[in-house]
Amino acid sequence: MPTDLDRLFEHLRFPSISTDSRHVADVRANAEWLKGQFLAMGLQTELHETPGHPLVVARNEQIAGRPTVLIYGHYDVQPVDPLELWESAPFEPEVRDGKIWGRGGADNKGQHFVHLLGAEKTIQEEGQLPLNVIFLIEGEEEIGSPNLVPFLKEHVDDLACDIIAVSDTGMVAPSVPTLGYGLRGITCLEVTVKGPSGDLHSGVYGGCVANPATAAARMIASLHHADGKIAVEGFYDDVIALEDWEREMWAQVPGATNQDFLATTGSPVPFGEPGYSMAEQLWARPTVEVNGMGGGYQGEGSKTVLPAEAMFKLSCRLVPGQDPDKVQQQVEDHLRKHLPTGVTVEIYKGHSGKAYHNDPHSIYGKAAQAALAKSFGREPVLIREGGSIPIIQDMKEILGADSLMLGLALPDCQIHAPNENFAVENFEKGIEMSRELLKELSKI
Repeated sequence: MPTDLDRLFEHLRFPSISTDSRHVADVRANAEWLKGQFLAMGLQTELHETPGHPLVVARNEQIAGRPTVLIYGHYDVQPVDPLELWESAPFEPEVRDGKIWGRGGADNKGQHFVHLLGAEKTIQEEGQLPLNVIFLIEGEEEIGSPNLVPFLKEHVDDLACDIIAVSDTGMVAPSVPTLGYGLRGITCLEVTVKGPSGDLHSGVYGGCVANPATAAARMIASLHHADGKIAVEGFYDDVIALEDWEREMWAQVPGATNQDFLATTGSPVPFGEPGYSMAEQLWARPTVEVNGMGGGYQGEGSKTVLPAEAMFKLSCRLVPGQDPDKVQQQVEDHLRKHLPTGVTVEIYKGHSGKAYHNDPHSIYGKAAQAALAKSFGREPVLIREGGSIPIIQDMKEILGADSLMLGLALPDCQIHAPNENFAVENFEKGIEMSRELLKELSKI
């Protein structure tokens, strides 16, 4: 019989890259495989079609009076480029140095698969699950879940639940169980700065025509003060301040000192909004970041050209209190205000999602903490996450349920990058955590 690890490897071998049209068949094949796994467990399972990639929904017999947990995850993965930086083939998983190497191991196949295996082992040993369980595994999270919100609204009664469990976040350090109770939101913009009608000779015209690349650099530089604080007018107005208990608690979190973050990132010194530790900046303060920029000649050697246009991409991570649409407009207004003479600008507003926050001391939060403590052998730490999973806030607004974020990915797991990995220990303890979570939630 295949082991748990063998089955995870089967899951990881599907190149289910949702953003790449060349992999549409692979994404569907992965969804069909998941459907088969749930059916083999005896769960009622359906493959729901969407305008994009399919959703997999599985459930046990729903018994009135029992609590209901919805377990969310995604089976789609990020592209693997640059391929040459992988130490092993991204879709041929292997174990080295106590880690599972392969695309999707941590984000999110390994993490949601522990919940499938935890439920399966509970059924095998107890004959049934101790509460109502709904699995919702989508294939479009890596492209912003464009079809999940309509699905949730259409099936709101079928997906009614008391609490949502999500393992798509991280642990602060090895062997330190971590419960997340917040996520930063996000909003994105793409900016094109235009000057002359075509590229110009920088000797013939340089100095008398505005250079879009220089203008773009000046606009980017205007977004922050020299100390790292964001210079956009009104940007911090709606930010809800950190609670004192959070700052005190986070100062004690293992693996979350400034030195720990510098060691993980390879950065020489901290930088950012003054008055906050790196943990506080990551988990509870907003950002404006440049994700890409370009313009002019990019090839080898020199080409003395004055480019016709330049571009840059921005993302803003948001915290509770901030409205994505309002922030988008604030940033756009700032960029237009700081547009240099001699160029024009086009600004495209990209995808957005609100920040998420819940009470980690609720009855559900305490159940999650108990499950983490029993499976990892120590009390968990409570943190907010620096990343964004916009669909979690959407699920709260549509289904009326909060989410328990039971992250199992370590800081060096390389999600979205070459050499993604997932600790074998966390895979094994994650299965036990899932079983304990079902037990604890069933008591509520």
